[in-house]
Amino acid sequence: MIVAPREDRLGLAVGILAVSFFLFATMDTIAKVLVTSGIPGIQVALMRFFWHAVAALIFFLPRFGPSVLKSAAPRLQVIRALGLMGSTIFNFIAVGFLPLTVTISIFFASPLLMSLLAIPMLGEKVGIRRLTGIAVGFVGVLVITQPWSAEFHPAMFLSLAAMSCASFYFIMTRKLAGTDNNPVTQIYGSVIPALVIAPFGLAFWIGPEFWWQWLLLVLIGVLGFVGHSILTVAYRYAEASRVAPVVYSQILYATFYSWLIFAAIPTASTALGTAIIAASGIYIWARERALKKKSTALPDNR
Repeated sequence: MIVAPREDRLGLAVGILAVSFFLFATMDTIAKVLVTSGIPGIQVALMRFFWHAVAALIFFLPRFGPSVLKSAAPRLQVIRALGLMGSTIFNFIAVGFLPLTVTISIFFASPLLMSLLAIPMLGEKVGIRRLTGIAVGFVGVLVITQPWSAEFHPAMFLSLAAMSCASFYFIMTRKLAGTDNNPVTQIYGSVIPALVIAPFGLAFWIGPEFWWQWLLLVLIGVLGFVGHSILTVAYRYAEASRVAPVVYSQILYATFYSWLIFAAIPTASTALGTAIIAASGIYIWARERALKKKSTALPDNR
Protein backbone atom coordinates (compact mmCIF):
# COMPACT_ATOMS: atom_id res chain seq x y z
CA MET A 1 0.00 0.00 0.00
CA ILE A 2 1.54 3.32 -1.11
CA VAL A 3 1.81 6.03 1.55
CA ALA A 4 1.46 9.66 0.43
CA PRO A 5 4.63 11.68 1.08
CA ARG A 6 4.76 14.32 3.80
CA GLU A 7 4.70 18.00 2.82
CA ASP A 8 5.37 21.16 4.80
CA ARG A 9 2.16 23.19 4.32
CA LEU A 10 1.25 24.54 7.74
CA GLY A 11 -1.55 26.87 6.64
CA LEU A 12 -3.34 24.11 4.75
CA ALA A 13 -2.96 21.75 7.73
CA VAL A 14 -4.51 24.31 10.09
CA GLY A 15 -7.44 24.85 7.72
CA ILE A 16 -8.10 21.12 7.34
CA LEU A 17 -7.87 20.59 11.10
CA ALA A 18 -10.34 23.41 11.70
CA VAL A 19 -12.81 21.64 9.41
CA SER A 20 -12.12 18.31 11.11
CA PHE A 21 -12.79 19.69 14.59
CA PHE A 22 -15.94 21.38 13.28
CA LEU A 23 -17.16 17.96 12.15
CA PHE A 24 -16.37 16.47 15.57
CA ALA A 25 -18.29 19.28 17.30
CA THR A 26 -21.16 18.62 14.88
CA MET A 27 -21.10 14.94 15.88
CA ASP A 28 -21.38 15.87 19.56
CA THR A 29 -24.27 18.17 18.73
CA ILE A 30 -26.06 15.42 16.79
CA ALA A 31 -25.50 13.02 19.69
CA LYS A 32 -27.05 15.51 22.11
CA VAL A 33 -30.05 16.05 19.83
CA LEU A 34 -30.60 12.31 19.50
CA VAL A 35 -30.13 11.48 23.19
CA THR A 36 -32.40 14.29 24.35
CA SER A 37 -35.03 13.12 21.83
CA GLY A 38 -35.19 9.72 23.54
CA ILE A 39 -32.56 7.62 21.71
CA PRO A 40 -30.24 5.80 24.19
CA GLY A 41 -26.63 6.98 24.18
CA ILE A 42 -25.34 3.42 23.65
CA GLN A 43 -27.54 3.12 20.55
CA VAL A 44 -26.18 6.40 19.18
CA ALA A 45 -22.62 5.17 19.81
CA LEU A 46 -23.39 1.92 17.96
CA MET A 47 -24.69 3.80 14.92
CA ARG A 48 -21.74 6.19 15.03
CA PHE A 49 -19.27 3.29 14.66
CA PHE A 50 -21.46 1.09 12.45
CA TRP A 51 -21.86 3.70 9.72
CA HIS A 52 -18.23 4.76 10.12
CA ALA A 53 -17.25 1.14 9.50
CA VAL A 54 -19.58 0.86 6.50
CA ALA A 55 -18.17 4.05 4.97
CA ALA A 56 -14.56 2.96 5.61
CA LEU A 57 -15.10 -0.49 4.08
CA ILE A 58 -16.86 0.94 1.02
CA PHE A 59 -14.15 3.55 0.51
CA PHE A 60 -11.01 1.52 1.25
CA LEU A 61 -11.75 -2.15 0.47
CA PRO A 62 -12.23 -1.75 -3.31
CA ARG A 63 -9.09 0.44 -3.53
CA PHE A 64 -6.68 -1.57 -1.38
CA GLY A 65 -8.23 -5.01 -1.10
CA PRO A 66 -7.86 -7.36 1.88
CA SER A 67 -4.64 -5.59 2.98
CA VAL A 68 -6.77 -3.03 4.88
CA LEU A 69 -7.77 -5.84 7.24
CA LYS A 70 -4.17 -6.74 8.11
CA SER A 71 -2.36 -4.80 10.83
CA ALA A 72 1.30 -5.01 11.78
CA ALA A 73 0.23 -4.55 15.41
CA PRO A 74 -3.34 -5.89 15.73
CA ARG A 75 -3.28 -6.04 19.54
CA LEU A 76 -2.36 -2.35 19.81
CA GLN A 77 -4.97 -1.45 17.21
CA VAL A 78 -7.67 -3.24 19.20
CA ILE A 79 -6.61 -1.50 22.42
CA ARG A 80 -6.62 1.87 20.64
CA ALA A 81 -10.08 1.19 19.20
CA LEU A 82 -11.43 0.31 22.65
CA GLY A 83 -10.11 3.62 23.99
CA LEU A 84 -11.99 5.51 21.28
CA MET A 85 -15.07 3.40 21.96
CA GLY A 86 -15.03 4.19 25.69
CA SER A 87 -14.56 7.89 25.05
CA THR A 88 -17.49 7.95 22.61
CA ILE A 89 -19.90 6.00 24.82
CA PHE A 90 -19.21 8.06 27.94
CA ASN A 91 -19.37 11.31 26.00
CA PHE A 92 -22.63 10.50 24.19
CA ILE A 93 -24.30 9.65 27.49
CA ALA A 94 -22.88 12.75 29.17
CA VAL A 95 -24.13 15.18 26.50
CA GLY A 96 -27.67 14.11 27.34
CA PHE A 97 -27.27 15.82 30.73
CA LEU A 98 -24.57 18.48 30.26
CA PRO A 99 -24.14 21.46 27.93
CA LEU A 100 -21.89 20.90 24.92
CA THR A 101 -19.57 23.65 26.11
CA VAL A 102 -18.99 21.77 29.36
CA THR A 103 -18.29 18.35 27.81
CA ILE A 104 -15.93 19.78 25.20
CA SER A 105 -14.16 21.98 27.75
CA ILE A 106 -13.50 18.96 29.95
CA PHE A 107 -12.26 17.09 26.88
CA PHE A 108 -9.63 19.82 26.45
CA ALA A 109 -7.85 18.40 29.49
CA SER A 110 -6.94 15.26 27.52
CA PRO A 111 -3.56 16.67 26.34
CA LEU A 112 -2.71 17.31 29.99
CA LEU A 113 -3.53 13.74 30.99
CA MET A 114 -1.67 12.51 27.91
CA SER A 115 1.49 14.19 29.20
CA LEU A 116 1.17 12.20 32.42
CA LEU A 117 0.32 8.91 30.69
CA ALA A 118 3.29 9.33 28.35
CA ILE A 119 5.63 8.88 31.33
CA PRO A 120 4.78 5.21 32.07
CA MET A 121 3.40 4.24 28.64
CA LEU A 122 5.90 5.89 26.28
CA GLY A 123 8.85 6.34 28.61
CA GLU A 124 8.85 10.12 28.12
CA LYS A 125 10.32 12.51 30.66
CA VAL A 126 8.21 15.44 31.90
CA GLY A 127 9.98 18.25 33.74
CA ILE A 128 8.75 20.36 36.62
CA ARG A 129 7.56 23.17 34.33
CA ARG A 130 5.28 20.93 32.33
CA LEU A 131 4.07 19.20 35.50
CA THR A 132 3.16 22.63 36.85
CA GLY A 133 1.31 23.41 33.63
CA ILE A 134 -0.59 20.12 33.95
CA ALA A 135 -1.54 20.92 37.55
CA VAL A 136 -2.82 24.37 36.53
CA GLY A 137 -4.85 22.77 33.75
CA PHE A 138 -6.57 20.43 36.15
CA VAL A 139 -7.46 23.43 38.28
CA GLY A 140 -9.39 24.57 35.21
CA VAL A 141 -11.23 21.24 35.19
CA LEU A 142 -12.23 21.81 38.81
CA VAL A 143 -13.46 25.32 37.95
CA ILE A 144 -15.71 23.81 35.26
CA THR A 145 -17.01 20.82 37.20
CA GLN A 146 -17.24 22.57 40.61
CA PRO A 147 -17.60 19.37 42.67
CA TRP A 148 -18.15 21.54 45.75
CA SER A 149 -21.19 23.27 44.21
CA ALA A 150 -24.85 22.37 44.54
CA GLU A 151 -25.01 22.63 40.72
CA PHE A 152 -22.57 19.73 40.29
CA HIS A 153 -24.10 17.04 38.08
CA PRO A 154 -23.02 13.37 38.38
CA ALA A 155 -22.75 13.24 34.59
CA MET A 156 -19.52 15.21 35.06
CA PHE A 157 -17.95 11.86 36.00
CA LEU A 158 -19.00 10.46 32.62
CA SER A 159 -17.39 13.39 30.87
CA LEU A 160 -14.20 12.91 32.89
CA ALA A 161 -14.25 9.21 31.98
CA ALA A 162 -14.65 10.16 28.30
CA MET A 163 -11.66 12.48 28.58
CA SER A 164 -9.57 9.76 30.25
CA CYS A 165 -10.42 7.21 27.54
CA ALA A 166 -9.65 9.79 24.84
CA SER A 167 -6.24 10.43 26.41
CA PHE A 168 -5.50 6.70 26.37
CA TYR A 169 -6.67 6.57 22.73
CA PHE A 170 -4.33 9.40 21.74
CA ILE A 171 -1.41 7.75 23.54
CA MET A 172 -2.04 4.52 21.65
CA THR A 173 -2.26 6.51 18.42
CA ARG A 174 1.21 7.91 19.09
CA LYS A 175 2.47 4.43 19.98
CA LEU A 176 1.18 3.14 16.64
CA ALA A 177 2.64 6.02 14.61
CA GLY A 178 4.39 4.65 11.53
CA THR A 179 3.11 1.10 12.13
CA ASP A 180 -0.05 0.98 10.01
CA ASN A 181 -1.53 3.07 7.21
CA ASN A 182 -4.65 5.20 7.61
CA PRO A 183 -7.03 2.70 5.92
CA VAL A 184 -6.00 -0.07 8.34
CA THR A 185 -6.36 2.26 11.33
CA GLN A 186 -9.77 3.48 10.13
CA ILE A 187 -11.06 -0.07 9.72
CA TYR A 188 -9.87 -1.23 13.13
CA GLY A 189 -11.01 2.00 14.81
CA SER A 190 -14.59 1.57 13.59
CA VAL A 191 -15.23 -2.16 13.11
CA ILE A 192 -13.92 -3.24 16.53
CA PRO A 193 -16.10 -0.76 18.51
CA ALA A 194 -19.14 -1.57 16.35
CA LEU A 195 -18.76 -5.29 17.08
CA VAL A 196 -18.22 -4.77 20.82
CA ILE A 197 -21.10 -2.31 21.26
CA ALA A 198 -23.60 -4.21 19.06
CA PRO A 199 -25.01 -6.57 21.75
CA PHE A 200 -25.58 -3.70 24.17
CA GLY A 201 -26.84 -1.22 21.58
CA LEU A 202 -29.32 -3.73 20.22
CA ALA A 203 -30.43 -4.74 23.73
CA PHE A 204 -31.39 -1.13 24.52
CA TRP A 205 -32.57 -0.32 20.99
CA ILE A 206 -35.46 2.11 20.66
CA GLY A 207 -36.88 2.44 17.18
CA PRO A 208 -36.64 6.07 16.00
CA GLU A 209 -40.06 7.67 15.57
CA PHE A 210 -39.06 10.32 13.04
CA TRP A 211 -37.23 10.25 9.72
CA TRP A 212 -34.76 12.89 10.87
CA GLN A 213 -33.61 10.63 13.72
CA TRP A 214 -32.72 7.93 11.20
CA LEU A 215 -30.93 10.52 9.09
CA LEU A 216 -28.89 11.77 12.04
CA LEU A 217 -28.00 8.21 13.12
CA VAL A 218 -26.46 7.63 9.69
CA LEU A 219 -24.93 11.10 9.42
CA ILE A 220 -23.08 10.86 12.75
CA GLY A 221 -21.16 7.81 11.50
CA VAL A 222 -20.37 9.31 8.11
CA LEU A 223 -19.10 12.49 9.78
CA GLY A 224 -16.88 10.35 12.00
CA PHE A 225 -15.35 8.71 8.93
CA VAL A 226 -14.83 12.01 7.10
CA GLY A 227 -13.51 13.80 10.19
CA HIS A 228 -10.91 11.15 11.00
CA SER A 229 -9.91 10.84 7.33
CA ILE A 230 -9.16 14.52 6.82
CA LEU A 231 -7.49 14.64 10.23
CA THR A 232 -4.95 12.16 8.87
CA VAL A 233 -4.50 14.28 5.74
CA ALA A 234 -3.80 17.36 7.88
CA TYR A 235 -1.01 15.55 9.73
CA ARG A 236 0.59 14.79 6.37
CA TYR A 237 1.00 18.52 5.84
CA ALA A 238 2.28 19.40 9.33
CA GLU A 239 3.51 17.60 12.43
CA ALA A 240 0.87 17.10 15.12
CA SER A 241 3.00 19.04 17.61
CA ARG A 242 2.93 22.14 15.41
CA VAL A 243 -0.86 22.32 15.06
CA ALA A 244 -1.97 21.00 18.46
CA PRO A 245 -3.58 24.28 19.66
CA VAL A 246 -6.10 24.14 16.78
CA VAL A 247 -8.09 21.66 18.89
CA TYR A 248 -9.34 24.57 21.00
CA SER A 249 -11.36 25.81 18.02
CA GLN A 250 -13.98 23.26 19.07
CA ILE A 251 -15.16 25.49 21.90
CA LEU A 252 -16.15 28.11 19.32
CA TYR A 253 -18.18 25.56 17.37
CA ALA A 254 -19.74 24.15 20.53
CA THR A 255 -20.70 27.63 21.72
CA PHE A 256 -22.30 28.38 18.35
CA TYR A 257 -24.28 25.12 18.31
CA SER A 258 -25.33 25.56 21.95
CA TRP A 259 -26.69 29.02 21.18
CA LEU A 260 -28.27 28.07 17.85
CA ILE A 261 -29.92 24.76 18.77
CA PHE A 262 -30.20 24.66 22.56
CA ALA A 263 -30.46 28.40 23.35
CA ALA A 264 -27.60 28.06 25.84
CA ILE A 265 -24.37 29.98 26.34
CA PRO A 266 -21.34 29.08 28.45
CA THR A 267 -21.49 30.01 32.12
CA ALA A 268 -18.80 32.23 33.61
CA SER A 269 -17.22 29.24 35.37
CA THR A 270 -17.14 27.21 32.13
CA ALA A 271 -15.53 30.10 30.26
CA LEU A 272 -12.95 30.67 33.01
CA GLY A 273 -12.13 26.96 33.35
CA THR A 274 -11.80 26.59 29.59
CA ALA A 275 -9.43 29.56 29.44
CA ILE A 276 -7.27 28.05 32.20
CA ILE A 277 -7.13 24.63 30.48
CA ALA A 278 -6.38 26.19 27.09
CA ALA A 279 -3.65 28.41 28.54
CA SER A 280 -1.98 25.49 30.30
CA GLY A 281 -2.30 23.30 27.20
CA ILE A 282 -0.73 25.95 24.98
CA TYR A 283 2.07 26.45 27.54
CA ILE A 284 2.82 22.70 27.56
CA TRP A 285 2.72 22.65 23.76
CA ALA A 286 5.12 25.62 23.56
CA ARG A 287 7.43 24.03 26.14
CA GLU A 288 7.54 20.73 24.24
CA ARG A 289 8.25 22.58 20.99
CA ALA A 290 11.09 24.52 22.63
CA LEU A 291 12.64 21.37 24.10
CA LYS A 292 12.38 19.59 20.75
CA LYS A 293 14.13 22.45 18.94
CA LYS A 294 16.81 22.54 21.62
CA SER A 295 17.47 18.81 21.33
CA THR A 296 17.68 18.90 17.53
CA ALA A 297 20.05 21.88 17.70
CA LEU A 298 22.55 19.98 19.88
CA PRO A 299 25.59 18.64 17.98
CA ASP A 300 25.90 14.92 17.44
CA ASN A 301 28.90 13.82 19.54
CA ARG A 302 28.63 10.13 18.87
